[in-house]
Amino acid sequence: MKIDSHHHVWDLSVREQDWMVGDALAPISRTFQMDEFEPHLEAHGIDHTILVQTVAVVDETPEFLDLAQSHPKVAGVVGWLDMESDDISAQLAAYREHPAGEFLVGIRDLAQYQSDPRWLMREPVVKNLQRLGAAGITYDILTLAHQLPAAVEAVRHAPETRFVVDHISKPRIADGEIDDWAASIRAIAEFENVTIKVSGMVTEANWHDWTTDTFRPYVDVVLDAFGPSRMMFGSDWPVCLLAGSYTDVTELAEALVSQLSADEQAEFFAGTAMRSYVMPQLTTSP
Repeated sequence: MKIDSHHHVWDLSVREQDWMVGDALAPISRTFQMDEFEPHLEAHGIDHTILVQTVAVVDETPEFLDLAQSHPKVAGVVGWLDMESDDISAQLAAYREHPAGEFLVGIRDLAQYQSDPRWLMREPVVKNLQRLGAAGITYDILTLAHQLPAAVEAVRHAPETRFVVDHISKPRIADGEIDDWAASIRAIAEFENVTIKVSGMVTEANWHDWTTDTFRPYVDVVLDAFGPSRMMFGSDWPVCLLAGSYTDVTELAEALVSQLSADEQAEFFAGTAMRSYVMPQLTTSP
């Protein structure tokens, strides 16, 4: 089995993507839907996917739950909640009571866009992280490298919550940023309730000038800190199209873990995702 643990869809006729600003993002400033994505999944033997929220809008999550119910490839949805609200419990319950609520496997709020690098340590955010743990819902950590130290502290305060670090916390690969990022990666990996997505890397590099070797130092850090049983593949389609095709990013991932054993690669391409998210339609437990 293979799982793509991180992709998006959006329909610009339904809702603007408010993060999509500037000419550089013009190549993805259009609608992307599952009918365009699924042929890529078939071509690369991807059995299931996890669909991840894109905007801070409550209405998007029920739409994604409906989509998951109608597309067998989508095994789970990471939705959005306002983690600074007094209590996320009511909205979380509403998601789970949705006819396709069983597909809700995680929550993500957009920490990377917060000006406060310690946003994840704000009191209401920490309390809501703890509530997610009590509800058995995973939290996806979307941070830039300089925000990762606060994520380490937040994880410490929510030991019963499963966490997934998105996009290896987005080090500035194009600028060669590695030392401080690596220290934070090693720190957060100390917590066994944290796993990490090897995803979103090509858009942190020079979009038009990267090779497999560009990413080896970063993946080596992640592999040393987390090990293959706590790492998972994600394409970040269609955002990845800014710097490479779906084939490019899947072949990159395959090359970066080619030295691992067959069992370790199975963990990377499926096992870690199946343990990190509770996906009832897949026969596994977290």
